[in-house]
Amino acid sequence: MPRARTLVGLAIVALVGSVGAVPAQARAPEPTPDYTITVDPRAAGADISDSMYGVFFEDINFAADGGLYAELVRNRSFEFLPIDNQSYTGLTAWTPNGVDGGAGTATTVDDAARLHERNRTYLNLALSNPDGGWYGVTNAGWNTGVAVQAGDRYDFSVWARTDAAAGTPLSVTVHDAQGDPLATPLTRVVRGDTWSRYTGTLTARRDSDVGRLSVRAAGTGTLRLDMVSLFPQKTFKGRANGLRKDLAEKIAALKPGFVRFPGGCLVNTNSMYGYDASSNWERSRSYQWKDTVGPVEQRATNRNFWGYNQSYGLGYFEYFQFSEDVGAMPLPVVPALVTGCGQNRATADEALLQRHIQDTLDLIEFANGPASSTWGGLRARMGHPKPYALTHIAIGNEENLPNEFFANFLRFRSAIKARYPDITVISNSGPDDTGATFDRLWTLNREAGVDMVDEHYYNTPGWFLQNNHRYDSYDRNGPKVFLGEFASQDNKFFNSLAEAHYMTGLERNADVVRLAAYAPLLANIDHVQWRPDLIWFDSDESWGTTSYQVQKLFMNNVGDRTVPSRFTAPVVPPRGITGAVGLSTWATAARYDDVKVTGTDGGVLFSDDFANGAGQWSAVEPRGAWSVVDGQYQQSDTAALDTLVRAGNITATDYDLTLKATKLDGAEGFLVAFGVQESGELYWWNLGGWNNTQGAIQKGAGGSKSIVIAKPNTIQAGVAYDIRVEVRGTTVRLFLNNEEWGSFVDDQVTQPFAQVVTRDDRTGELIVKVVNAQDAPATTRIDLGRQRVRDTARTTVITGDPGEQNTRSAEPIQPVTGTVRVGSRFTHTFPPNSVTFLRIRTR
Repeated sequence: MPRARTLVGLAIVALVGSVGAVPAQARAPEPTPDYTITVDPRAAGADISDSMYGVFFEDINFAADGGLYAELVRNRSFEFLPIDNQSYTGLTAWTPNGVDGGAGTATTVDDAARLHERNRTYLNLALSNPDGGWYGVTNAGWNTGVAVQAGDRYDFSVWARTDAAAGTPLSVTVHDAQGDPLATPLTRVVRGDTWSRYTGTLTARRDSDVGRLSVRAAGTGTLRLDMVSLFPQKTFKGRANGLRKDLAEKIAALKPGFVRFPGGCLVNTNSMYGYDASSNWERSRSYQWKDTVGPVEQRATNRNFWGYNQSYGLGYFEYFQFSEDVGAMPLPVVPALVTGCGQNRATADEALLQRHIQDTLDLIEFANGPASSTWGGLRARMGHPKPYALTHIAIGNEENLPNEFFANFLRFRSAIKARYPDITVISNSGPDDTGATFDRLWTLNREAGVDMVDEHYYNTPGWFLQNNHRYDSYDRNGPKVFLGEFASQDNKFFNSLAEAHYMTGLERNADVVRLAAYAPLLANIDHVQWRPDLIWFDSDESWGTTSYQVQKLFMNNVGDRTVPSRFTAPVVPPRGITGAVGLSTWATAARYDDVKVTGTDGGVLFSDDFANGAGQWSAVEPRGAWSVVDGQYQQSDTAALDTLVRAGNITATDYDLTLKATKLDGAEGFLVAFGVQESGELYWWNLGGWNNTQGAIQKGAGGSKSIVIAKPNTIQAGVAYDIRVEVRGTTVRLFLNNEEWGSFVDDQVTQPFAQVVTRDDRTGELIVKVVNAQDAPATTRIDLGRQRVRDTARTTVITGDPGEQNTRSAEPIQPVTGTVRVGSRFTHTFPPNSVTFLRIRTR
């Protein structure tokens, strides 16, 4: 055969030569690889949990009411009150009005005529209509208004009672801001002075996202209204009291392995309180599951930790139902009676603690108990006789009092395991990825043999790129990790690349990290308390961020186990700390003097005593009120945040920064920055931070900061502090009043390339997952050993400008699928700033 091929080749050359001299075309040599990935497909890697990636739902950013919960009426039960938000009243989102000469008064009332003890406030309409007149209220809905689509049907309902002997005619209309109808109006007659529910269906004639719902009455007398509702019939899975279809479908498309609910800070804050009928309903208590089940008109409303009202129309039954509908494991979180999220208190009320423990046992019965049980019976009456098969439950969230929390946690765990020994009971490690609280809680969790520990952190892209190996050193025989909340602190594509890079490390350590969820999940673009977020929406549209696309790619291509692999890459040396110096404040007035940077040879690299003003300094963003006062540089606005000013450009890697700093007034201390780059990267020494309780070195990038070291610290007003920062390459020592305050070494390098390989047992595919978080392509030699593979592989690539975002107007970052030629050994070039998945069929 080789001889025959040679002869054929000669014949072809001769033929070409007979028609003209054409040089032979040699095959282009393969590019020299920058990286190599070596896979051992026959070795046994870690099994990956069936529920590895999930979603975390918290009612933050108006994620429930006005979001995932499909109710179109805002403040439907007139329960918005100043305790929820100082701008609220019982008529928030409602406008009293009359048509055709109608008149009356509209007031919200809390008295013995209420609909239910937990649904206390209702609308009282005193009608004085002439013949033909109508008087009532109009609801503005969420965002720009009530959103309807032509041809869709909407179910209206209201609870009402009247003292008019002949009854009170009621007119229900959906119209635009000018009053033009969007649907054919409904009419009903309210009869009797006891609460009854009235219903009807409206069909939209045209599309609108600026609709209004008006409920008006004719005649005279007193009409009482409560629970005014307008619900689309097209909910997710067609559920009554269901979920907004587009949002639920976007979540379902992720194929989440679990749903963690009902929140984080929402759960454990204000958990010292209980229901006391004599003092009226306690509206600032934590989210408690029994408040959220049963008929919606009998559920409580409550003050939301994030500064608004929550209706509990989306309650525990709906959370369990949604988890089942998307094929995910339900994972509820209950309060541990130790507050976190800035509210550091622990209960001393033994009876209250016992009630919460019993409530948790009752919750498990609600989920798993037979229909013949007390709480399983309630679940059955609500429409789900079959148990939900709850397997995991988390106690508490981000507590800053580790000893107090853990004492309570052990009480919960003991009670749960005694009755339900197969339930996985999850503890936590506090609010940060490191620090004294984190270390103490992990010690307690290990010593007690806890099943699983919930870790949370929100950090810079650089942190995620530098911590891919975080879980490599975790004890394989210790508690498993539930990464319940993580995200890089922005919504740009570079943040998503950093998250993807980090997730390859989660999968590589799947024997330790069993569950993980990006957080938060949802954000209403007009009501934002926290960012970044995975899915954004308004009243009728929704869009996935770049991180949504990356999370979806990982969650839809997990695999059943990891396949051992290793890679080689160009060496990236550590970088010394260079850049400008900076001064800043946070809700505090302070002054600075005698700023000097000296080299180790004694040479002055920068100096300013402000005798000639502050001309060397410039604001990073124009915030605060900076001026030179009595020869010192002073920021005098106690309300201004992040007032950073910068000066100089230190190119040396070994130097000392010294200055004097004095707090004048305000909530915190002062901040001294070094290594400030034009890109926004910096380090700052935060003294008297967190309401003057803690000091820390924070490393910033991309507008966000992560903690390098932290310790308790208080700054006294009126006292001049001597500050010295000694920088030696990547080592920093910090001195406060000539005493060493702390030190750190930041010699971590940012390796932009990361990979992991998993196997899908059902399809027999190897899934090669590569993240290239740099501006250059990564030519890579991939060696699958002796594994025989088919010659083409399916590819999914997400790539683009690292500064790009997906927004309401455009979603440029999208996955692109295709095929590539592969073999047992092949070379592939991964695009700049990309996430690439290769699904390779094995023979």
